[in-house]
Amino acid sequence: MSASAKTASSSASTVTVSIDPTGFVKLGTQLPTLANILAQAIDELGLPLSETQQRTLLLYLDQLLLWNKAYNLTAITHPEEALIKHVIDCLAIIPHLPPGSLLDIGTGAGLPAVIVAICQPERACTALDSNQKKIRFIRQISSELGLTNMQPIASRIEAHDASYDVVTSRAFASLIDFVEVAQPRLADHGRLCAMKGKAPTDEELQALEAEWQIKTIKLDVPRLHDSRHLIEMSDKNV
Repeated sequence: MSASAKTASSSASTVTVSIDPTGFVKLGTQLPTLANILAQAIDELGLPLSETQQRTLLLYLDQLLLWNKAYNLTAITHPEEALIKHVIDCLAIIPHLPPGSLLDIGTGAGLPAVIVAICQPERACTALDSNQKKIRFIRQISSELGLTNMQPIASRIEAHDASYDVVTSRAFASLIDFVEVAQPRLADHGRLCAMKGKAPTDEELQALEAEWQIKTIKLDVPRLHDSRHLIEMSDKNV
């Protein structure tokens, strides 16, 4: 489908939702527009999210922008751009995530860990980052949003010793580097799930395919025109 056809299709299937503005600080008058953009994206992705969960996602965005300067959370400060490039971008991986406990390495502001925790309250999520300030933000926002399934940990991955069914990352530039640090934290029969822009290069695949079963999933992120992929890997030796 062409970009223009996608736009026409999206416009024809507008989804609207009314969000209680109580508690929002930064989104202000933009809240209704942002709520409708989010609702439409959720509909396009086929995610079964309640209005309460949608409100929680928007509250997370609001707090992300509110505390951005204090915690140095993101270079994106425009609310609609942040909604698309952070929240909706992370939502796009949820239909493809294997089940089980999740570790997000180099989580930063909690992307995708917090988004997954909001959308899948039955999943235990651990957000790991060596940056103490960012982990303090995640701890604060998890408490405010009632995310009882979220565990923020300030640590380098090399010093962390638990194992998980799913290990994610949105921050690693090199797929090979991600595999090297994530593999020791992977439970038997677990999956590594790396969020990437472009698909892996032939060189990356050749370096990993002897030991890893690799699945490249092309993501269609609503309203985002950049390339996005989820790379799912399982250890052939397990």
